[in-house]
Amino acid sequence: MDDTQTLSLVTNSISNLGFPIVITVYLLTRFEKKLDTLNTSIVDLLTALKDEVRKKDG
Repeated sequence: MDDTQTLSLVTNSISNLGFPIVITVYLLTRFEKKLDTLNTSIVDLLTALKDEVRKKDG
């Protein structure tokens, strides 16, 4: 999708749905990607901590 199509889609969405709804959808999709990355990092950290505890215990 090129820039003019994207701009057209955004302006049509704003006129049909309203500015707050379009911004909310945009932010939710961006946050979803960041939350997935954060979740992966937390799982990796938990695994590393469990490994360290196992090494320490025996």
